[in-house]
Amino acid sequence: MANESAHRWRFFRAGNVDQARMDTGADICDLASLDLKIWVALACPVKGLEFDERTLALLDTDKDGRIRAPEIVAAAGWACDVLKDPEWMVRAPDRVQLEWIDDSKPEGARLLAAARRILNGHGRDGAAEITIEEAAEAGGLLAKSKLNGDGIQAPTVIDEPAQKALAADIVATLGGEKGVDDEPGVTKASVEKFLAEAAAYIAWLDKAGPEIRDVQRLGSGTPAAADALRAVRAKIDDYFTRCRLAAFDPRAGAAMNRPDEDWKALAAKDLPPGSPEVAAFPLARIEPDRPLPLSTGTNPAWADAIVAFRDKVVEPLLGKSRTSLTLAEWHQVAAEFAAYEAWQAEKAGGVVEPLGAARIREILASDAPAGLVALIDADAAVEPEMKAIVDVERLIRYVRDLNLLLNNYVSFTDFYARRKAVFQAGTLFIDGRACDLCLRVDDASRHGLMAGLAKMYLLYCDCTRPEGDKMTIVAAVTNGDSDNLMVGRNGVFYDRKGRDWDATVTRIVENPISLKQAFWSPYKKFLRMVEEQVAKRAAAAEAASDSRVAGAAQATAHSDKTKPVPEPKKIDIGTVAALGVAVGGITAAMGMLLQSFFGLGRWMPLGLVGLVLLISGPSLLIAWLKLRKRNLGPILDANGWAVNALTRINIPFGAALTSIGRLPPGSERSLQDPYAEKQKVWPKIVMLVLILCGIAYGLHKAGYLGQWLGYAPPPPTATESAPGPGTSARPTPAE
Repeated sequence: MANESAHRWRFFRAGNVDQARMDTGADICDLASLDLKIWVALACPVKGLEFDERTLALLDTDKDGRIRAPEIVAAAGWACDVLKDPEWMVRAPDRVQLEWIDDSKPEGARLLAAARRILNGHGRDGAAEITIEEAAEAGGLLAKSKLNGDGIQAPTVIDEPAQKALAADIVATLGGEKGVDDEPGVTKASVEKFLAEAAAYIAWLDKAGPEIRDVQRLGSGTPAAADALRAVRAKIDDYFTRCRLAAFDPRAGAAMNRPDEDWKALAAKDLPPGSPEVAAFPLARIEPDRPLPLSTGTNPAWADAIVAFRDKVVEPLLGKSRTSLTLAEWHQVAAEFAAYEAWQAEKAGGVVEPLGAARIREILASDAPAGLVALIDADAAVEPEMKAIVDVERLIRYVRDLNLLLNNYVSFTDFYARRKAVFQAGTLFIDGRACDLCLRVDDASRHGLMAGLAKMYLLYCDCTRPEGDKMTIVAAVTNGDSDNLMVGRNGVFYDRKGRDWDATVTRIVENPISLKQAFWSPYKKFLRMVEEQVAKRAAAAEAASDSRVAGAAQATAHSDKTKPVPEPKKIDIGTVAALGVAVGGITAAMGMLLQSFFGLGRWMPLGLVGLVLLISGPSLLIAWLKLRKRNLGPILDANGWAVNALTRINIPFGAALTSIGRLPPGSERSLQDPYAEKQKVWPKIVMLVLILCGIAYGLHKAGYLGQWLGYAPPPPTATESAPGPGTSARPTPAE
């Protein structure tokens, strides 16, 4: 799609992608030369964007609900072709000066003439500019007129009674097609199709000719009788075939009535009158050459159909008070409808049959069809004028909106410049932070399947307003932590119009939020684990205490009936020894740890850093890898976009998308809290003593404490510890 061009493109780097700058009219005019492979997006939906929906509808030329790259290129090329200077599209005014239109070209001359007609209709003949409102109002008025250029005539706008009635009949039988006024109407093609169907129906109807009475043996009641016969034909044939088999071989009689096992299985079920299981049984009891009963003794599932067959077919043909039907009579009745069914099989134009033969003949004999076709032709004749008015509105909207769309489609300039992209629906305030990356969502569960690949922490929220308006959004949390974010948490969402919505979290897609969160995550998990274990132990102890109290109360209440409670066993010496070994082991482990730590000497700070990295390092590494992969693309793709590039959201940009609440600069702050919990001194003293004891023990094991306090011999000097030449390292007895 890209063409060779002398245009010099400029790019900026954002989201780890080189994106085209759309700063000049020349950039817009040469859009066709920009390789599609370096467009950030290739398609977007027409709904759910913070963008003028009428402009999107004009861009969506194939009306498929999506704006595709060829439609963008065509729109840019058309606008540049009819404007003298495309730089006006970069300035984005909401009106067009008539002198901007290039009337040296046929398209420009057509638009200029249409613009002047619109201004003349508004009483502004000779005005130098035209606004969007003026063009849109002119198009709306023309759309509501009888002749609006769409080639569709709705019955509601037709004045002539015969043509109005014909149009209504066509809509009723063939359906209507909506025009620019959203009213169902008829086109020239639908009128021609209706006339063809009507002529075919009358030709078929007249085919019976004088023999119509032979074909319709029961007159006007023939169609209903044929339907009643058709409803039971197969079942009656089945019945007489079974009776003939029973006459052929007496052994077949029982089998033709279904075996006992089938009746037993049927008896074990609830059987409504029209049950399929009941309907599958024979129409009546099978006996050799038995006539078909028409009043009593028939299968309950077929009783109503047999009665209708008797009343509409048998009695009109064979006489009243018929209680049964023989095989010969059945063949006679079926033969009476053979000609009718053959005639029905050749029916044509059945779609217009509900109007009745008289009405169809009236339409074919009148001049209403010709008048309606002439009216539709007159409507279609004003199509160029209507198209020109719509194109004037199109031009003004493209001048105002096209560059804005390009900076949110070809490149994501507005998003990375923090100017609110068209897909950003507003800001969610929750848990002391403001999340700017919020999008509208139609189906949260379906959206989350794709959006989870974005590697971002996502909150799906149901939003409501007091007026009853509802919507669902997804918000990306890219700064802070997730400690207080949970399903059911409430916040407030402000849309782009400044309206506030009550927002409730309904679903969370968890991913790392920040490196700070990842650093503290292991310690928080450890504290939560300790709290959970303490809570479990406390609950178990409370349950045991309650059990003992209940047992004591029960024992007291029945003290005269129970045996004396044995004395509690003394503490086992082995248990005490085991506890001592455990405490000693823990103390030894702590001592070794402290000895190793203090043994580092001046390298102790590095040891402390290493310990911290050992705990927080894995969490930081995993978070860093995921934060590097945060990508806006899957979130937009889940909303119907076709994102063509890896639109990364790195750590600094993510921190900017979610702002944390901070005190204003220069604020005066008081740290006195009248409701602060009173701090007790003893826990701090105990903790300090334990820490000092641990340090002292470590210094003692390392030998430093003994040297400082003088209760340990000093280490040997170099001369004392190293033996001289020719001497033995082992001391002599005299020594």
